[in-house]
Amino acid sequence: MFEGSLVALATPFDRNNRIDFVALERLIDYHVDQGSDGLVIAGTTGESATLEQAEHVELIRRAADLAGGRLPVIAGTGSNSTRQTIDLSLAVADCAIDAYLLVVPYYNKPVQEGLYRHFAAIADAVSKPVMLYNVPGRTVADLLPETLGRLAGHPNIFGIKDATGSMQRLEQNRAATPSDFRHYSGDDFTTLSFLKGGGHGVVTVSGNVAPALMAGMCRAVREGRVADAEANDALLQPLNTALFLESNPIPVKWALQEMGLIGEGIRLPLTVYDEQFHGQMRDAMANAGISAGKAA
Repeated sequence: MFEGSLVALATPFDRNNRIDFVALERLIDYHVDQGSDGLVIAGTTGESATLEQAEHVELIRRAADLAGGRLPVIAGTGSNSTRQTIDLSLAVADCAIDAYLLVVPYYNKPVQEGLYRHFAAIADAVSKPVMLYNVPGRTVADLLPETLGRLAGHPNIFGIKDATGSMQRLEQNRAATPSDFRHYSGDDFTTLSFLKGGGHGVVTVSGNVAPALMAGMCRAVREGRVADAEANDALLQPLNTALFLESNPIPVKWALQEMGLIGEGIRLPLTVYDEQFHGQMRDAMANAGISAGKAA
């Protein structure tokens, strides 16, 4: 099952805001070369909220083909509509994907029973494994440990990406679920603590820019090399800060453009990274050993 650094891949757009599949191939090859442990396609960092269904399907299909089995691919197909999520998940079911990532429904503000029924209905409808995604800072609704425990009994639901940044929540989630249920951090700032606390990996934004550092930190924790993991984390923390000075994925797309991996495309209502933060980002990238102008 999935472990380590699962990169929430940014979706490259060209100047006309169409998906840039040449840049997508470049990104995927980069992560294979740098040792990332997997890719999440069309998640929050992939600007899924702005994708039309046809291009959403094409993005997942092309990414899975380009990965070619070299990395596991998890497809972000969640939405705040149960029916729409099922339809999109089934539309990519024949792609070479390994799992689905399903976000807690946003805006609707469902109660816990609604969350349970939403995820259970989708898991019933698909044949590939499902990772749940709890990010109450964006969705308002919060998937509580008791509800997660109910869902963990479903044979198609294998884990959760938890973006609360709370180690207490990790403890509660682990206590509520079977020992083989998988827990992934959705918060780069607290990933090291999460892994030390029994987590299995991270769905990472920072891993877009510093894939070797993030994957190396995860691997060091698994192998008991705590000092090495802490050294990587120290290099990553200034980058984490710079990557969240504005809403994700605004900063990460600017950083990837600086590295020469993607062009400048980003879709409204998101805007280009504010110039006042460029120096801080460049310093953080240099501190992490990331060179501008090339995939280093």
